[in-house]
Amino acid sequence: MDRLTAMKMFVRVVETGSFSAVARELNSTQPTISKNIAELESWLGAKLLNRSTRSLRLTETGTDYYERCVAILQDVEEAEHVVGQLQTQPKGQVRVSAVVAFGSQHIVPRLDRFYASYPDIRVDLRLNDRVVDLVEEGVDVAFRMGTLADSSLIARKICSSPVIASAAPAYLKQYGIPSHPRELKDHNYIVHSDTKGRQEAVFQDDGEAFHVRVDGNLSTNSSEAMRAALRAGLGISVMPHWLVGDLLESGELVEILEDFKPSPLEIYAVYPPGRHLPSRVRCLIDFFTQEFRQCPAINGRALPELPLPQAAG
Repeated sequence: MDRLTAMKMFVRVVETGSFSAVARELNSTQPTISKNIAELESWLGAKLLNRSTRSLRLTETGTDYYERCVAILQDVEEAEHVVGQLQTQPKGQVRVSAVVAFGSQHIVPRLDRFYASYPDIRVDLRLNDRVVDLVEEGVDVAFRMGTLADSSLIARKICSSPVIASAAPAYLKQYGIPSHPRELKDHNYIVHSDTKGRQEAVFQDDGEAFHVRVDGNLSTNSSEAMRAALRAGLGISVMPHWLVGDLLESGELVEILEDFKPSPLEIYAVYPPGRHLPSRVRCLIDFFTQEFRQCPAINGRALPELPLPQAAG
């Protein structure tokens, strides 16, 4: 038994509450995880976990051992971090999470430049439109937007993406250009069916938010489908600039109702807490922070470069 590996498995089982979740995270099997923890208990001569069909509970000894394991593993991580800082090129895998459309449009097209700078880093890109549990799914960093839920995660703001109303020139030529959001009731509005309050659109007038009723003959749970529908001239919708910025630049879409823009969408890099962020993860976050800030399709304009955070010495 590799005692350090068994300790890591034990800590992750306690944190996730699931042998199967840890098995998936470590590309192992549930019996292997169970066997390692059983061998750890045998080696210690103490029971660490009370198992039932529905739950896992730490014993009193298990609670004390868990706290000591966390401290030991943090010391090991710190030692690895120090050694990693001595390497000229960071290496290893970084698991990244993002919504499907953002990952497809803004992460994948930049990976060639990222790999040119960091050839020894491998990216495991997980695209999903649900909010994933970073700890449970072993995600190193997630690119998220909007209002973040309160949690122990660390959030680093990257930039803001304007939220705009737009439509294809052909649609506006046929149905006219609304001069006020209230006029959207007379237009075909493309609805995001997973959005709370989807029969309403939010705008601002003199800094005050207000809602207008909207309706149309197409609703979809896919942001990419909404983008395609706008491009095809099927109606009007309100979407973040990062999703349609390239179509605005090409003239395939036209921004409307510019005097009533809603609040912009904040974009963050979110990652689990820890005393040290691995250099490979820090390099990826720093790279995409500068890339996203310099992308007019995301921001509506290029932003000045940020001074990069210094690694802890």
